Amino acid sequence: MAENTATRKIRHRGRFEQIGIYLVKFMRLFVYQNDWKVLPMSIVIAGLVSLVVRRDFFVTMEGTLKGALALSCIAIWNGFFNSIQVVCREREIIKREHRSGLHISSYIVSHMLYQALLCLVQTVLTIYTCKMMGIKFPTEGLFTSWMMLDVGITVFLISYSADMISLWISTLVHNTTTAMSIMPFILIAQLVFSGGIFQLPAWSDGISKLMISHYGVRCIAAQADYNNRPMVTAWNTLVKMENNDIEVAYTLDELMVMLKDDQEDAAVKLLSADGVGQKIVEILKGKNVDREVIINAIIDVIKSDPRYEEIKDKKFTIFKVKIKDVIDAIGREKVRDYLQYKTAQVTQNPDYAMTESNILRMWLAFVAFIVMFSSLSIVCLEFIDKDKR
Repeated sequence: MAENTATRKIRHRGRFEQIGIYLVKFMRLFVYQNDWKVLPMSIVIAGLVSLVVRRDFFVTMEGTLKGALALSCIAIWNGFFNSIQVVCREREIIKREHRSGLHISSYIVSHMLYQALLCLVQTVLTIYTCKMMGIKFPTEGLFTSWMMLDVGITVFLISYSADMISLWISTLVHNTTTAMSIMPFILIAQLVFSGGIFQLPAWSDGISKLMISHYGVRCIAAQADYNNRPMVTAWNTLVKMENNDIEVAYTLDELMVMLKDDQEDAAVKLLSADGVGQKIVEILKGKNVDREVIINAIIDVIKSDPRYEEIKDKKFTIFKVKIKDVIDAIGREKVRDYLQYKTAQVTQNPDYAMTESNILRMWLAFVAFIVMFSSLSIVCLEFIDKDKR
């Protein structure tokens, strides 16, 4: 009888005591079931992504947005794969222990603590790897003295939010195969509806706001001071085209309109050089006539010329010059700075404003994700005894 009483006491430990027991259990699984493999995986992913974004992350608008999306995706990837299988792989064990006195809230909270520690280690490894791979973080952050720490907080919150969503999914499905089959669709949705790459239609705005990536991209872009970075796309495009010619040409009819509107003296010289207006030059040579008379005379002579119908649609080149020559004449640096400044002005986004209130709003969104999906995990797992499969 005494032995049975002792057994019953072990089975019905308090909620806080159960949290400690399961936390120790998850630590053992980390070592003996190879859960530690998520750590080197996060280093590899961060290293590969850094090779792509390191040149212009924190340097240009385009590079900053690309880097913000990449860093968000790393954090989401880490969070999802941390916990997508942790509940469903031991569903039968949980069901049996729940009937023996397991508090579901204690079980989920112990997972939350363990996953928070795992996400923290992954965040440190990710930021350190990015730094070692050549991403140049600004020195001072908005909230702390180190920008790496500011960005690290955001990466941790993104990763932990994704972790809690993944934990919730793991409470819903009944085997690891189903969990891993669902995962690619969730990752694709996070990428597509992030707003970091694709221009989203208006109807998708509500869906986008349900995505962690939506807030992750905006938060990191804001921390990287996106709105005050230069935009280089227009300048880079112009450089690629600098060997092309700029050519200004008009038809004969267009030149006649320009003459009548008194807009282009060069047209008279052009027509004369072509031979069409040579008669006009001879007729008016030495005569004291006003410009209107000259223009009307030119138009009359042109229209009376037998070749008029044949040449009226002919293009007359006013001037032709290479884009490179124009850039060099104005000054390459002056043209570059002007284009980068003007295009950056029209591309600024209030969602990417580097302000404390804006970043805090994103951080609170991550906290809301964490609270909501951890609570849903508890609610869903409370019904595990009714699972007949």
